[in-house]
Amino acid sequence: MIQNVKWVPLGTAGGWRKAAENPVIGPEYGTTFDLHVIKEEGIYRMWFSWRDVKLIAHTASTDGLHWDLPQAVLTAVPGSGWEGDEVNRPTIVVKDGLYHMWYTGQMFAKENQMSRSCIGYAVSEDGINWKRRQEPVFVPEEAWERYCVMCPHVLWEEEKGLYRMWYSAGRMHEADAIGLAESSDGISWTRVGRKPVFLPDPKNYWDMSKVEACYVLKQNDWYYMFYMGVHGDYKSAVGLARSADGINWERHPDNPVIAGDDDLWDFGGICKVSVVRENNGLRLWYNASNSGGEQIGMAYHEGFALFPDEEEVYVQEREKNPCKEGKFSYYYNRFALLDK
Repeated sequence: MIQNVKWVPLGTAGGWRKAAENPVIGPEYGTTFDLHVIKEEGIYRMWFSWRDVKLIAHTASTDGLHWDLPQAVLTAVPGSGWEGDEVNRPTIVVKDGLYHMWYTGQMFAKENQMSRSCIGYAVSEDGINWKRRQEPVFVPEEAWERYCVMCPHVLWEEEKGLYRMWYSAGRMHEADAIGLAESSDGISWTRVGRKPVFLPDPKNYWDMSKVEACYVLKQNDWYYMFYMGVHGDYKSAVGLARSADGINWERHPDNPVIAGDDDLWDFGGICKVSVVRENNGLRLWYNASNSGGEQIGMAYHEGFALFPDEEEVYVQEREKNPCKEGKFSYYYNRFALLDK
């Protein structure tokens, strides 16, 4: 008899499909992770975290699949008390002819120094050459944030005259929950409440442990949050939630919408995503891992209806993965305890 069965979703749901060409940025660069993509005049531009050299890099592509040789654009600052060890996890807003970047600066535990993550800010005229502020613009203060605020995602809301930043906080390696802050200038931030706006769900095994590293897309009257959920055995996938105000969230009924596939490059876990709206639907890039370092892949969604009640025909079953012919990604029992 099987007891304590934990069914872990594989593949995609909700109309998402992984690109057959995945990964689009492979192991030749080591570990590449948490990224942000925009599209300008037909060119995709990506800023990504580059673990092996502990910096933020930039690359470009005409099709979103084949990317130029990356170049370093923001590095750690030796001797800094908050970004001396590594910089990573960028988010980009283009406003008033300038590129605005918020990013994570990190210090790792060593003698006479505890781990800490803060959020910094930089500005650029071309997205390549950045001028940063010497001090962080957001630091851990609330009890739930512990010693780490990281993974910012920022939107400029014209009608409110505000930047809104969803951020992750808690532990250093993987944060615990997602909070929200607002700012009129992108530098001085005010938290929306003293608690997270999005928490793990103990009723859902796949995201019962942690939620973090979100990307928020504003579309019509909804905020859509793509977030990284971590399950009880510490494996991650990407879920989707929606909100009318950016504070109170409703999870997608078929979460996770993007999960790893058995025996493939992304089996070890799906992490942060970045989304671009196209003429006929959405494109999404994500970082994932298996036994080695992390790499970057892409997924598609035809049309813009993301929840079942937003469209007439809804795909409920998990999709067959085009990367592996004959493989049907569904639910599987990987962590069952067998009572013989």
